[in-house]
Amino acid sequence: MPIAIKLESILLQKKSFSVLAEKTGITRSNLSALKSNKTKLIRFSSLDTICKALNCQPGDILEYIPDKENT
Repeated sequence: MPIAIKLESILLQKKSFSVLAEKTGITRSNLSALKSNKTKLIRFSSLDTICKALNCQPGDILEYIPDKENT
Protein backbone atom coordinates (compact mmCIF):
# COMPACT_ATOMS: atom_id res chain seq x y z
CA MET A 1 0.00 0.00 0.00
CA PRO A 2 1.48 3.38 -0.93
CA ILE A 3 0.20 5.13 2.22
CA ALA A 4 1.59 3.93 5.56
CA ILE A 5 0.18 4.91 8.92
CA LYS A 6 2.86 5.73 11.48
CA LEU A 7 0.53 5.70 14.46
CA GLU A 8 2.62 3.30 16.53
CA SER A 9 5.73 5.50 16.49
CA ILE A 10 3.67 8.56 17.46
CA LEU A 11 2.02 6.63 20.30
CA LEU A 12 5.40 5.59 21.68
CA GLN A 13 6.34 9.26 21.96
CA LYS A 14 3.08 10.83 23.13
CA LYS A 15 0.35 8.63 24.62
CA SER A 16 -0.55 5.04 25.32
CA PHE A 17 -2.89 3.13 23.04
CA SER A 18 -5.57 2.89 25.74
CA VAL A 19 -5.44 6.61 26.49
CA LEU A 20 -5.79 7.45 22.80
CA ALA A 21 -8.80 5.14 22.44
CA GLU A 22 -10.43 6.71 25.50
CA LYS A 23 -9.65 10.30 24.48
CA THR A 24 -10.78 9.94 20.85
CA GLY A 25 -13.74 7.61 21.25
CA ILE A 26 -12.31 5.42 18.48
CA THR A 27 -12.50 1.74 19.35
CA ARG A 28 -9.33 -0.14 20.22
CA SER A 29 -9.98 -2.53 17.34
CA ASN A 30 -10.17 0.33 14.83
CA LEU A 31 -7.03 1.94 16.25
CA SER A 32 -5.30 -1.43 16.16
CA ALA A 33 -6.21 -1.86 12.48
CA LEU A 34 -4.81 1.62 11.77
CA LYS A 35 -1.66 0.95 13.76
CA SER A 36 -0.95 -2.27 11.90
CA ASN A 37 -1.74 -0.80 8.44
CA LYS A 38 -4.60 -3.28 7.96
CA THR A 39 -7.17 -0.66 7.11
CA LYS A 40 -7.91 0.65 3.63
CA LEU A 41 -9.46 3.96 4.63
CA ILE A 42 -9.60 6.55 7.37
CA ARG A 43 -12.27 9.18 7.75
CA PHE A 44 -11.12 12.76 7.90
CA SER A 45 -13.13 13.17 11.09
CA SER A 46 -11.19 10.28 12.68
CA LEU A 47 -7.89 11.72 11.47
CA ASP A 48 -8.89 15.10 12.89
CA THR A 49 -9.77 13.53 16.26
CA ILE A 50 -6.48 11.62 16.40
CA CYS A 51 -4.46 14.71 15.47
CA LYS A 52 -6.20 16.76 18.17
CA ALA A 53 -5.61 14.07 20.80
CA LEU A 54 -1.93 13.67 19.88
CA ASN A 55 -1.34 17.36 19.12
CA CYS A 56 0.16 16.52 15.73
CA GLN A 57 -0.35 17.05 12.01
CA PRO A 58 -1.77 14.48 9.55
CA GLY A 59 1.69 14.28 7.95
CA ASP A 60 3.05 13.05 11.27
CA ILE A 61 0.72 10.05 11.03
CA LEU A 62 0.56 9.36 7.29
CA GLU A 63 3.50 8.61 5.01
CA TYR A 64 3.43 8.20 1.24
CA ILE A 65 5.57 5.33 -0.03
CA PRO A 66 5.71 5.17 -3.82
CA ASP A 67 5.18 1.81 -5.51
CA LYS A 68 8.39 0.30 -6.83
CA GLU A 69 6.63 -0.30 -10.16
CA ASN A 70 5.98 3.42 -10.65
CA THR A 71 9.50 4.66 -9.86
